[in-house]
Amino acid sequence: MGRRSSSFVLLCAACALLARGGVARADAGSYDLSIGLSDGADGPPPDETGVKESGDRDDDAPDRGRIEAALGDSSQLRALMDKPVPSPFALVSRARDDVGRLEAALSGFGYYEGRVSILIDGLPLDDASLLDRLQVRDGPASVRIVARTGPLYRLGTVRIEGDCPPEIARTLSVAPGRPAVAADILAAGAQLLSALQEAGYARARVDPPVAIADDAARTIDVSFPVSAGRPATIGDITILGARDVHEDFIRERLTIHTGDLYRPSRIEAARTDLASLGVFSGVTARTLPDLDGQGRVPLVFDVAERPRHLAGVTAAYSTDLGGMPKISWTDRNLLGSAEQFNLTAQATGLGGNATRGLGYTVNSQLITPDFLMRDQSLQFDLGVLKQNLQAYNQDAVTGGVTLRRKLGDGWSASAGTAVEMERIDQEGTSHRYELVGLPLGIAFDNTGLSNPLFDPTHGLRLAATVAPYMSFGRGDVAFVTSQMSGSTYIDLAGLGLGREGETVIALRGLIGAVQGATQFQLPPDQRFYAGGSGTVRGFSYQSVGPLFADNKPEGGTAVDAATVELRQRLLQDYGFALFVDAGQVSDTNLPFQGVLRVGVGGGVRYYTSIGTVRLDAGVPVNRPAGVDGYQLYLGLGQAF
Repeated sequence: MGRRSSSFVLLCAACALLARGGVARADAGSYDLSIGLSDGADGPPPDETGVKESGDRDDDAPDRGRIEAALGDSSQLRALMDKPVPSPFALVSRARDDVGRLEAALSGFGYYEGRVSILIDGLPLDDASLLDRLQVRDGPASVRIVARTGPLYRLGTVRIEGDCPPEIARTLSVAPGRPAVAADILAAGAQLLSALQEAGYARARVDPPVAIADDAARTIDVSFPVSAGRPATIGDITILGARDVHEDFIRERLTIHTGDLYRPSRIEAARTDLASLGVFSGVTARTLPDLDGQGRVPLVFDVAERPRHLAGVTAAYSTDLGGMPKISWTDRNLLGSAEQFNLTAQATGLGGNATRGLGYTVNSQLITPDFLMRDQSLQFDLGVLKQNLQAYNQDAVTGGVTLRRKLGDGWSASAGTAVEMERIDQEGTSHRYELVGLPLGIAFDNTGLSNPLFDPTHGLRLAATVAPYMSFGRGDVAFVTSQMSGSTYIDLAGLGLGREGETVIALRGLIGAVQGATQFQLPPDQRFYAGGSGTVRGFSYQSVGPLFADNKPEGGTAVDAATVELRQRLLQDYGFALFVDAGQVSDTNLPFQGVLRVGVGGGVRYYTSIGTVRLDAGVPVNRPAGVDGYQLYLGLGQAF
């Protein structure tokens, strides 16, 4: 045999046919279908219940399952088997068309001498009696496809023709001796083009590869026609679509600038960064087709602004805290530079065995992005609250200023000041406190979720805070509160159990302690408590820990808690959870002391586009006398 040349676009046309598939059989219809694959060019066909191995297979040969899948998906006989065949001639014609399609699929995997034969009722397609036999047949016909791969062709010489920088040419992902798989060769051309563009060759062109087959050597020589052109820089950057968001702010936010080397990854990173501001519903980046007079690439960012204002109403209920309706209002772009202003108001104590009356919380918050530098925000908080709890009654005004900085790779750090003026009644005594604190924090989150109401299925969350405080009022006291919490989510699909996101093990841990003050030197709201949805479900809010003689919570100076929860998704929108919570509070300033309380339970989940609706029931395992036998929790979002 000689050598033959063709455009690799034609040689690899079978790539469009590759997907998933395999052996198929109709339940009822005009014909039954089986597809078999053999490694040999000749010899007996595979039986209908398996695949016949023939000869030795190379270790790097294309995966057999992929070939069988491609044959199944390339077959019109298979794709149309549920549709009635109008005539025997139509069935035979459909089968004849399949021969070329299936042989093209084999060629796509490097089997350029592969052959396909199709038998209908045991007769080949060119049998003169086939049509007559089908005319008089009762019931479905039997169609059997037999594909024989033949020898595997490999790559011979692999060349890049044209002006391609040597360092780019060395990144080519195919090499002589590898199987001549069409998809791999086409992917190598696409990868070569991406590498050129990433190196600044904005107008680089990689034409379809040209192949020359040597049938005697069973090799394919491939050449990639390349025209790199000249490296280019970014030209003028145009912003389109900005109305309320100041264009100057957008330009300052951009991570690329006129004169930078053209790199698609940098442009995409800039686009993603703009989208993360929260004021745009969409951001696209595009290049203009023509270079400017200086040979630069003009760039356009099209932005679509989200509605500036957002109002929301949510509600939660638990048997310990009662009903908790909440309204919120947000201005996403208060002053034109993505400043976010939030107002929330929530009623508390609408029933509930851990409350003694109605309460409320009203908070305002202003977040200024890019304060002094990129990825750094300044946050102002001001709020008022009233709580009537079994542990204490509180009326307070709170405020704070927090500087928060993104550190990259999911890490962030914060530092700020916090002030609080309050009056607290506990056990028949009333005291006023003024507190000033300097909270410092560090956090990590790689769950990939921007909305805390969404359902995490993988990743890790960590948070640690150290907050020195000075309390004035009932004797001046200085103390330091330290707290660390974390949660992780293990998708069992990684262990081969179920589909992605279907079965998740969620783990939670909390540890905290106060140094510098004893239990009753601390204001009651600065002590640690456990119990409730955030720590130990099954025990009412704040009920875990030291108690007064009347069984009201004292609060403590150290806490630790942990949770193991199984989350199982059912169907599309429903699921359930099973959990074990445990925690303890002590008055010794040391965690892992006190009486460990354990709660167990389960719940149902309903998944919506705005978050997970959660209904949990918790039961205390080792409850003391007088403690309720269960607690219910209804809210939006997972427990953690």
